[in-house]
Amino acid sequence: MPCGSDGMSRQWIARHPGGLDVFELVDVDVRPPGAGEVSVRVRAAGMNPADAKHIREGRVPDDFPRPVGYEVSGVVTALGPDTELASGGGAVGDEVLAFRVRGGWADELTLPARDVFAKPPSLSFEQAATLLLAATTAAEMLHVTGARRGETALVHAASGAVGVMLLQLAAHRGIRVIGTASPARFDVVRRYGGEPVAHGAALEARVRDLAPAGVDVALDGVGTEEALAVSLAVVHDPDRMVSIVASAAQADAGGYRRIGGAMPESKAYRDSVREGLVALAGEGRLEVTVAATYPLEEALVAAEALEGKHPGGKLVLLP
Repeated sequence: MPCGSDGMSRQWIARHPGGLDVFELVDVDVRPPGAGEVSVRVRAAGMNPADAKHIREGRVPDDFPRPVGYEVSGVVTALGPDTELASGGGAVGDEVLAFRVRGGWADELTLPARDVFAKPPSLSFEQAATLLLAATTAAEMLHVTGARRGETALVHAASGAVGVMLLQLAAHRGIRVIGTASPARFDVVRRYGGEPVAHGAALEARVRDLAPAGVDVALDGVGTEEALAVSLAVVHDPDRMVSIVASAAQADAGGYRRIGGAMPESKAYRDSVREGLVALAGEGRLEVTVAATYPLEEALVAAEALEGKHPGGKLVLLP
């Protein structure tokens, strides 16, 4: 549907905390951008497990109805007065990507220019819209654990979106990765330089077959009892273990780190590395695999697919 920076847009919102049944596609006004803001016609909206998870958990109960979606790519339709993109410059018609946004499952939206970056020509709109949430998360996991060249890291859920980013960033830094996955996904782990091991019973023994003396770093993206227990058993120092899924109580009890995009330190670090990660992707050094695309109006069908196991890459909404 055509829309302009002073017109209407379709946007998915969550009426209140809950499951996918609380999501609704509504018409909203797209306000003109003020100083420090930019309006973007969305060409692709990235989908992430966090989209539905944060609605389900109702982290900020007063923040409802709540627009859905954290990352997009598209075309600039308007810039506010004296405003530049985060990557510098900017003009109507520029192709861009943005993270973190509020309400990306939409036709068009107005957002802070500090979150908008020029899209590298080498990236499709679909790839650009699914780059930064996973990549910034992976970058922070390596950062907080101090993973260094020549060390060995154990990565859980290595074939998932964050896991694939971890594999690639670790390979660039000369870090060896042992990655857990189902046997059907071993080829993904190997493709990005990891050494796959099957999760499940006797996981610790399989990890020790590859790293008899243990590992330097443990990076958890799945949060199962098995993953957390094995990580603690094989990592040399629990302070060099991090989870993006474990609860605060679990992390405190185990003596390891826990990070999340809503935490102030995590948000500040992830925001600081966005431009560098966009550049890496533009140079072809970070790959984004898109598994499927869906029309904007079929967002709930896509969300159900995302909640299933191993979609084989990122899912994208196309307004």
